[in-house]
Amino acid sequence: MSTTGDQALVKRINRSVLLRLLRVQPGLSRAQLAQKSGLTKSTVSLLVRELIDEAWLTESDTVSTPGAGRPSTPLQIDGRARALVGVEVAVDMLRLACVSLVGKILWSTQEPILDAQPDAVCQQIAGLVARAYELLLSWGLQLTGLGVGLPGVFDETTGKVHFAPNLGWWDVNFMPLFTHALAQVNLPPMPVYVQNEADTAALSEYEFVEGQVSDSLIFVTCDVGVGAGIVLNDRLFTGQYGGAGEIGHCVLQIDGPLCSCGRRGCAEAFFGARALAKLVDPLSGGRYLGVALANLWTTFDPSVLVIGGPSCAKYPALITRAEETLKTYAASARMPAPPVRAARYGLLASAVGAAALVLHRQLRPLQAPTGYAVNPVTVAPETASQA
Repeated sequence: MSTTGDQALVKRINRSVLLRLLRVQPGLSRAQLAQKSGLTKSTVSLLVRELIDEAWLTESDTVSTPGAGRPSTPLQIDGRARALVGVEVAVDMLRLACVSLVGKILWSTQEPILDAQPDAVCQQIAGLVARAYELLLSWGLQLTGLGVGLPGVFDETTGKVHFAPNLGWWDVNFMPLFTHALAQVNLPPMPVYVQNEADTAALSEYEFVEGQVSDSLIFVTCDVGVGAGIVLNDRLFTGQYGGAGEIGHCVLQIDGPLCSCGRRGCAEAFFGARALAKLVDPLSGGRYLGVALANLWTTFDPSVLVIGGPSCAKYPALITRAEETLKTYAASARMPAPPVRAARYGLLASAVGAAALVLHRQLRPLQAPTGYAVNPVTVAPETASQA
């Protein structure tokens, strides 16, 4: 790597360090950022000025502290000038959310999937994103990036969907189809990131959290399919090929009910939306959801378990039944169970989290896998964008 490349990478890393500090502790001054980051005051001042000029940061009113010397100027993430767009591809629905850098929903919409063929879905998403971009442009907002959550196993290294049975997709070369569809609607250059929809849902709770950030979090999404998004040690845990968290296809009963994946006894066959609709008492599915939570707890020991998705919106008591089951297992083991709570963004959790995926990747330049750039003329791979 050239010296210029090294300097550019170091600069991106330093910028991301400052942004992540202010995400967790808004209101820090330049001097406090220098102290907490280990960077020199001159470096911090230079980077902060750039980040303010690029509308990543904003200054609050100067604060004077008696006996503390010169007044300090609190800094915080600027939620006014930049926007992120996230799209969730559900089994039968597309949901889109325009989100500020601090997690405020600026605009959202949804529409049924008209044709589940991969190229048709890509074209439909592109049309929605084009509408969102024009709206943001009319408000004077800058689109920082686009994220997409898919209901299946997505491999970031290849851009391929290996396994999305509820859409009828196997080994779909998704990214070329998607970036081509975006280019056809004449969107400007932007980074594009794609991940499993449960993973993106987890990021809606992790990146836009209020207060101290947990070191681990698991989001369980309950729809036709069932999945878990796992955040461990400040990064998504996706597995070798993107299949981590596919708890809907963990077997809960040998030779149990037939699942959409072709196997028998999967979790989805007990508390997926189709299974719940067939039960006399749908809440009985909450016991199996609680078993899944207990398995996730003993496997990953997360700080918090979050549950969301259409099934929880339709049957709110499903979460209560699952939590009761989890606590029963915890009591038997004489161990405290992790807290369980409902998703803060409701049915928009995966779409908001897809927008958060852009922020998550851009603030971690050493961890971020290859993203994709799209423009009206060409489509080409791009490394993690500037943050």
